[in-house]
Amino acid sequence: MKSLVFLVSSFVILHSSFAAERPNILFAIADDWGPHASAYGTPWVKTPNFDRVAKEGLLFKHAYTPNAKCAPSRACILTGRNSWQLKEAANHICYFPPEFKGWGEALAEKGWNVGHTTKGWGPGVAKDANGNPRQMTGKAWNKRKATPPTSEIGNSDYAANFTDFLDAAPADKPWAFWCGAIEPHRGYEFGSGVAKGGKKLTDIDHVPAYWPDNDIVRNDMLDYAFEVEHFDSHLGRMLADLEKRGLLDNTLVVVTADHGMPFPRSKGNANVQANHVPLAVMWKKGITQPGRVIDDFISFIDLAPTFVEVAGLKWNETGMAESPGHSLTDLFAGKPAHKRDHVLIGKERTDVGRPNDWGYPIRAIVKHDSVFIENFEPSRWPGGNPETGYMDCDAGATKSFLIDAHRKNPADPFWQLCFGLRPPVEFYDLKSDPDFVKNIPADPRAAAMRDQLHTELKAQGDPRMDGKGNIFDKYEHAAKPNVGFYEKFMRGEPVKAGWINQSDIEPVKPLP
Repeated sequence: MKSLVFLVSSFVILHSSFAAERPNILFAIADDWGPHASAYGTPWVKTPNFDRVAKEGLLFKHAYTPNAKCAPSRACILTGRNSWQLKEAANHICYFPPEFKGWGEALAEKGWNVGHTTKGWGPGVAKDANGNPRQMTGKAWNKRKATPPTSEIGNSDYAANFTDFLDAAPADKPWAFWCGAIEPHRGYEFGSGVAKGGKKLTDIDHVPAYWPDNDIVRNDMLDYAFEVEHFDSHLGRMLADLEKRGLLDNTLVVVTADHGMPFPRSKGNANVQANHVPLAVMWKKGITQPGRVIDDFISFIDLAPTFVEVAGLKWNETGMAESPGHSLTDLFAGKPAHKRDHVLIGKERTDVGRPNDWGYPIRAIVKHDSVFIENFEPSRWPGGNPETGYMDCDAGATKSFLIDAHRKNPADPFWQLCFGLRPPVEFYDLKSDPDFVKNIPADPRAAAMRDQLHTELKAQGDPRMDGKGNIFDKYEHAAKPNVGFYEKFMRGEPVKAGWINQSDIEPVKPLP
């Protein structure tokens, strides 16, 4: 139990290898990218710049976000707390609680120059106790635009905006920059991976067992890969700019994504595919024995303690709430002290579209060989209600194919795996079933993992553990037009969700 107690104050003593000089920080985060990179052996995604960060730093094989949705995942990154410890910020598109400060704000208060481009924390509303807008990731740098390679890729020139930030950075201040790309978030230009990325359908070595292996799904995967590569190209330009300025050696470069790919059974769920993220870290002056591959489990709650420590700050002087995370600097120094053999993950409301704006609450524990998942409201639709278009899953070619296949064959197994009702408990043996499609809840390991999950969640104050989990459903959605979406939609009011296709909506009789 002591390992669960807040001990960050003991972590924030700088290691002698980097105590003399604080690094700058470049945090590059893609939107909806799973652990698919050439550094991980993925043959259909080419990421030379992510690979460089891994080769000249550390590559993490088992990095996870506690919550596989944009806003709650980013809240975990900023605060060092699990989403179930963040009140309203456990939900997507929320009103961020003023009581929880992030490391971007803490560094700025301590004299750091903090900035970001494009997507910082969000979507949602973040104001302080006086009602003033918060700069969760510093000042915005968004002036530079570029012609995107497809009709669906954004026009932000992330690297050029980073150059503007560096040009204006005071020479006497350390800086932290958050590069928040919006790729590979949907939508995609269908077929762009092949037509513009030079890819072939046969490049894909494995289609997960919960999707059909066909040309539509393979094209969708390659379109996703092409957008990942767009992000990687900007990362390369940012590294080159740092190198040109002589700043690369003492910049802590962290490259990751907020959660897994925007496909059915991934983003917006809580499982291995949804929460597993890429992570590579480079810091030439602070990481010993570069090129190591880290097999330990890492959670996003570890990032805030890491950034606070390398910044030379004491946690209790930042004004940030307690964190169960662990600084990664022991791994930077080649020490084995960080060892963690599991992570906790979960979710609450990741989108509207269910009656009463309810979410789909899950908690889970992931280990090397198994995953235990507890679904607290199994009578609800996990992917969102069919009659509002499965709003917990972004529109895309794979989603539409699965919905159409189910209409033609109600027994379609892929629809069931991705959108069907789920049992209260799921347990998967990841050694024999790496795609987690064979639920074996009676496995003797399941009970022990459930006990461990509940013990740790209770120690972290999760409201789900003391019968108060319905508080998450009561928190108001921050996009006013979408409050009460299900009821408005079913009454025929003119509400619309831009992230679903109208063709994905299942026809039903409207409410009276």
